[in-house]
Amino acid sequence: MLKRTFFFTLISFVLVSFVSAHHGWRWTTGNNIELTGIIVELKLGNPHGELTVKSEDDIWTVEVGQPYRNDRAGLMPGDLAKDVEVKIEGEPSADIEQKLMKAERIWIDGVLYDLYPNRD
Repeated sequence: MLKRTFFFTLISFVLVSFVSAHHGWRWTTGNNIELTGIIVELKLGNPHGELTVKSEDDIWTVEVGQPYRNDRAGLMPGDLAKDVEVKIEGEPSADIEQKLMKAERIWIDGVLYDLYPNRD
């Protein structure tokens, strides 16, 4: 019984650590960059949406907000879609080789969608 309890405790700790490390902001640099490109793939929904954005030289994965956050920023269904050009400001992964960033602000056709209005 003690081994089983230890095993489940260990598994729970690993899962919580993984989720905590990825979600939130701790995995980012803390500094913003801008990325402009075309959405080539997307998955929207919980726990957050993801865009695959092709810039001039690279392909980036961009985390966007949860559905409620996107709605609150004014994004309408279809705004984030394949072949849409976007400018994104946000924080990249501390491991820049990942080409992963968390969006704070998105511009589509010059219109700002501020996902995190209280972040710099």
